[in-house]
Amino acid sequence: MESAQRRRPAEAAEGFATRPGESGTALELLVHGVGGTTPEEMLDDPRTVRITGDDTAAMFRRADDADAERHSAERRDGPVPEAYVWCNLTSGNGTRALWLLLLPFMVVNLAHWMRPTARGRRRAVRLYGLLVRLAGLSLTVLLVAAACEVALDLAAWQCAGTHACAERHSWLGFLSPELSDGGWWSLPGRRLALAAVVPTALTGLLWFLSLRTWSAYESQQPMTHDAEPEEEGGRTALGRPGFWYGRRLVARLRAAHTAAGLLTVATAVGSAAARQDREPGGPAALAVLGVLLEAALAVGACVVVWVVCRRGRAERRLDDGLDRRLVRYLPLTAAALLALSLLYAGWERTGWESAGRLPGDATFGALALAQGLLVIVLAVVAHSLHRSDPDRRAAIRGLAGPAVAMLACALGGVMSGGVSQRVSDWLDGTGTSMPGPPVLLTWQASVIPPLLVVVLVLCGWLARRAWRIARAQSAAVEREYAGETGDPGRTRRIASVRAMAALTDRGPRILAVTSTATLLLGAGALAGALATDKTPGEAAHGSYAVVHGAAETAQALGSWLIGLGFILLVTWGRRAYKDPSARRTIGILWDVGTFWPRAAHPFAPPCYAERAVPDLTWRIATWTRATGGRLVISGHSQGSVLAAAAAWQLAPSTRRRVALLTYGSPLERLYGRWFPAHFGPDALSSLHEEVDCWRNLHRLTDPIGGPMRLPGDRGPDVDRPALKDPLAYGRTEAHPLPAPILGHSDYQADPAFAEERRRLLARLRPDVPAPRHTGEPGADPGVVSA
Repeated sequence: MESAQRRRPAEAAEGFATRPGESGTALELLVHGVGGTTPEEMLDDPRTVRITGDDTAAMFRRADDADAERHSAERRDGPVPEAYVWCNLTSGNGTRALWLLLLPFMVVNLAHWMRPTARGRRRAVRLYGLLVRLAGLSLTVLLVAAACEVALDLAAWQCAGTHACAERHSWLGFLSPELSDGGWWSLPGRRLALAAVVPTALTGLLWFLSLRTWSAYESQQPMTHDAEPEEEGGRTALGRPGFWYGRRLVARLRAAHTAAGLLTVATAVGSAAARQDREPGGPAALAVLGVLLEAALAVGACVVVWVVCRRGRAERRLDDGLDRRLVRYLPLTAAALLALSLLYAGWERTGWESAGRLPGDATFGALALAQGLLVIVLAVVAHSLHRSDPDRRAAIRGLAGPAVAMLACALGGVMSGGVSQRVSDWLDGTGTSMPGPPVLLTWQASVIPPLLVVVLVLCGWLARRAWRIARAQSAAVEREYAGETGDPGRTRRIASVRAMAALTDRGPRILAVTSTATLLLGAGALAGALATDKTPGEAAHGSYAVVHGAAETAQALGSWLIGLGFILLVTWGRRAYKDPSARRTIGILWDVGTFWPRAAHPFAPPCYAERAVPDLTWRIATWTRATGGRLVISGHSQGSVLAAAAAWQLAPSTRRRVALLTYGSPLERLYGRWFPAHFGPDALSSLHEEVDCWRNLHRLTDPIGGPMRLPGDRGPDVDRPALKDPLAYGRTEAHPLPAPILGHSDYQADPAFAEERRRLLARLRPDVPAPRHTGEPGADPGVVSA
């Protein structure tokens, strides 16, 4: 693809930037949806040129339209189409496949944005954000603790300290006291210090990935403009100047989470040595050093929690502060404490032998208890916020955030437990030479089969619901295509597609049941592990045969399922690294999950909207300022969400110059229900009032898009009645071959699309005065004058 910036002379480009266009100039800014596409497909032309942007995200036009503003009088009917292609922000190179391992972090970050609408409840809103950030911190500690469990406990402490296990794995021979004949590394403390390289490297990798994406995504400054009275008291935070600029918070959280990971490793190594030194007859000097080290680690942990709790997002202004001392010295201090812990543990001690397990049960039990309490308190806060400003369309009556946070914690537990179980089975082939992972992880694996039973019951309920909807829709299809020759098979297919699309609206109920079952089963697993200190099979020994058999079956099946899930995750990531089509599928997941800024977890995949929304805002504002022309933002699916976010970021004077055309849009159906504080009825109503005009297209066969359902008489003004899909029931003169059921795709194929676009252009004010300061030296391109 040829770049228009290279094709045009420099003086021509400069003239285009400053010369007002004719009043007839019109632009249709196309924004694609999930999964991405190519500019050739969006513009329906094999010859496209890049107008502005880079290889990551850019604006494209047809080659014939590269300088269309200069020849608007010679153009055929219709606006100039311009495509914004942003798919590389989420599905670019192969390293994006590694983001699968960050799935729990992404999910807990979504919980932050799912809070209910709240007016005048600033303290409750801050408490909600604080609780989600603490839940995110617990996930970081859980991940690093799982790495410590594998490297320190299973490999260095248990396997290397057991002759049979170390003999089977020769690469651990130099750590074994028997096989190495008392070698330098065979002392327990030194084995732990060496194994600490693994969780430390994992923490460093997460820090590096977050730092790299922080520079690439959060560094994109949104457009600034003079404050206008209309912006005060806006009904959504998405229009605030600092909403899409989260550098400061991400930098603080990155420092805190990195320090938390390093302190977790230091605690795992140092506490084992300190516990040995407190034994009777141990060296007094080392015992004192152990107490001082543990006190320093406790102080460091308190500082980390304070940093996470101290500051949330600053959205009302563009916050350029980075807290450089905190960001620099907090991880360095934690690294210094880790180095001291490794040195302390590696000191030679007589009579210290590795036996049993490291105290992992207490760590994982405390994390599970803390996460459960955080979710419960978060649910109480969310319920209070929802009751103060009820929204009947909000998912799970405002409890979507706590439900999603619960699933994030469960995902973290499944991934950490899966790694521990599989590594333990691999190291201890006979299953008798090593104690194995902590009992709690075995209990957590054992509750997976009952949870799958709940999920299967829900799937059965969904299937029955879909069947009933399909029966009702069959009659509706026959009414809509009255006069056509009946075809029972065709009618059933259309009705079935509509029924499957309608199941999207049952998502909140599915999530509510699943998260509740997860919370209850997790609480049961924690109680069973603490009460018995035995695996489920051992705890049920001596009870009824049915109970004992069920416990052993759940334990064995859960262990295999959790291992299979982890293997599938790694396999999918490896395939996606090599296969662009699979990588694109993963990119679709991130299109939905990473729209929001990183507000709760700095190691979550980066927010692509912090690049895409400023791109769109700058393009819209500068084009309308330079040409004074009419502009329609045309957004499909996720592109409609980006279009709405960009419209909110515009200055009110610019926002009134553009029209919005959305199709297959999840703005109300998904975002309005799951994120009511930002896309609720008030927010969408304000968007309708502030843009010049807005029309929305949807189909009953679309599982993602839907109507906006604005209250009062504003709803029909935005929503066109559901489009027919398929366009023709049978063979007709216009459709001699069977018309396809389009569902979520190809809205431009419907004549209603071109019709609505013409109406929007006609309603836009055709004559907009040129800005007073256009072309003046030193003029701020971000200041839009009326």
